[in-house]
Amino acid sequence: MTDAANTSEGEAAAQSADPGVTETQQGGQPQQPAGEQAQGQQQAEVKQPEGAPEKYDFTAPDGFTFDDAVIANFSEVAKELNLPQDKAQMMLDKMQPVLATRQMEQLQAASIEWANAARTDQEIGGERFQENLGMAKKAMEAYASPELRQLLNESTLGNNPEVIRLFYRVGKDMSEDRLVTGQGGTNKAADPRSLYRASNMNP
Repeated sequence: MTDAANTSEGEAAAQSADPGVTETQQGGQPQQPAGEQAQGQQQAEVKQPEGAPEKYDFTAPDGFTFDDAVIANFSEVAKELNLPQDKAQMMLDKMQPVLATRQMEQLQAASIEWANAARTDQEIGGERFQENLGMAKKAMEAYASPELRQLLNESTLGNNPEVIRLFYRVGKDMSEDRLVTGQGGTNKAADPRSLYRASNMNP
């Protein structure tokens, strides 16, 4: 073999052994570095588009309760817009002051309607309405806890005819029981001899 041939074979062997030579340089398919491949996979996993869930789970602010009908309608619209849970919750939070005002208006309207119905009720209304209402208030003060009285006042449920009717009947029963007890009682002092009927000291 000639020196030129030996030199060519030596160069080829050196290139094959050189770790810096890529498969592309050697005639193979191009490959990306491992770091770039991992980064690309992570970006593909993180950037997946997020849409509307099967069912929304909304959280109401403290001291506030969402109306079921309002939430049902809002959920339907949010699903049509394909809003994810967090975006729909954010939009609902911004609408909360408007919803609170609307609920307060509905409650006040219901309270006025209840009060008018109580005044014309056949049992508790009419000419003796104020008298019957006073009896109901006495019963409520006697039997209702402070927490219940606060709830009835703050929610205006105390104007509901059924609530007034309940306490009116309780107060009426209280008055009748006292009347029966007073009629059946006696003011005479108890005879001490009745406590010792078998005593020889009784005349």
